[in-house]
Amino acid sequence: MPNNELDKHDIKILNCLQSHADISMADLGEAVGLSHTPCWRRVKRLEEAGYIARRVTILNAEKLQLSVTVHAYITIKSHNEESLLAFEKAVQDLDDIVECYSVTGDKDYLLKVVASSVDHYEKLLKSTLVHLPNVASVNSVFALKQVKYTTALPL
Repeated sequence: MPNNELDKHDIKILNCLQSHADISMADLGEAVGLSHTPCWRRVKRLEEAGYIARRVTILNAEKLQLSVTVHAYITIKSHNEESLLAFEKAVQDLDDIVECYSVTGDKDYLLKVVASSVDHYEKLLKSTLVHLPNVASVNSVFALKQVKYTTALPL
């Protein structure tokens, strides 16, 4: 189902699910103007087509004592495919790294790291991040305040 084949009901469903992943099918159908069964069929079709990747619960990092957010810019020593893939594979296994992007510019990767404290991050940096495959340098930037956060895509 190409993006241009999404109709107003599909867009409404996607928008609603972005903010209420646990909504019942009956309530979702009512919110988008469809009965239960047609709504359920559309949701299944959107899942099968890959528009809905997964449904999650967003946790409160502050309540879980993970209030330190660090963006770590990584420079890689060698840019051959094997070295880059080794780095990318290694970050998959680290729970403290919640996002990883390959980026343009003078840095190679951007990591988003959550930690319970600056000390926690320092230990992670010294024991793990600088020892990831092929890392030449790590430049850490600490977030002072979260001004905006959303997982909702603009549809």
